[in-house]
Amino acid sequence: MQELGGRVAVVTGAASGIGRAFCQRLAAQGMKIVMADVEGGPLEAAAGALKADGHDVLAVRTDISQADSVSALAERAVDTYGKVHVLCNNAGVFAAGLSWEAPQSDYDWVFGVNVWGVLHGLRSFVPHMLAHGEPSHIVNTASMAAVTTAPFTAPYYMSKAAVFSLSESLYAEMQARSAAIGVSVLCPELVDTAIARGERNRPEHLKRKSGEGDSPERELVEKAIHAATPTGSDPTVLADRAIEAIYENRFYVLAPEGNSWRDACNIRLEDIRLARNPTDALPDP
Repeated sequence: MQELGGRVAVVTGAASGIGRAFCQRLAAQGMKIVMADVEGGPLEAAAGALKADGHDVLAVRTDISQADSVSALAERAVDTYGKVHVLCNNAGVFAAGLSWEAPQSDYDWVFGVNVWGVLHGLRSFVPHMLAHGEPSHIVNTASMAAVTTAPFTAPYYMSKAAVFSLSESLYAEMQARSAAIGVSVLCPELVDTAIARGERNRPEHLKRKSGEGDSPERELVEKAIHAATPTGSDPTVLADRAIEAIYENRFYVLAPEGNSWRDACNIRLEDIRLARNPTDALPDP
């Protein structure tokens, strides 16, 4: 896309972190913003801040793990603004633990948001984008976890690898259709977001039972995430990377060369190329 001004963007996970940064940066480009988040109060506060700055904003409380909720989001967006040109499937959650001990509810919750949430977004918005035919772009937020490997985080790493693969398929499909829809997969490194506090939005029926999945390894990772996220990159840095990719019609949006996450990615790629056993190459926190 070469022009964003006057067009419409939909952003999930819009109340905080990278999603809120997306909204701020895209609004600064002159876009009308549809903000979606499962947390109603923070969503209204974030939308109110943008409106106070003179931006055209619609806030829609949305549970992206539910297909009907995302369909309703799409209907509100189109009813209000007529067309959607940029879709940022951004919302995500995290769970840690040993792969064989993590309860089914961990996998169901993480996949419901991180994978099905992205798929629901595509199913609800891609047909609309194809129909109006104007230049458009989709940004799916995966993670550098999708292109690296680590123990004790299987639900999260699996989900982000799925988003990465889905995005590659979508890109190839848009190319095969000669569609005017660009696709980017955003792979953030450690970012200063509230993902470590995602349990606050976990549905009651998917909460862990007392002691379920407890392990020293899970406790280690959860403590590390809580300690490390405040030291991560500013979310606006990631939003700016993604917007640059939209303008350039660039698919891969990775941590920069020289970053320890990019180094770990390169080592993993070399492991695969040489068919050698995985190297223990954890990035710096």
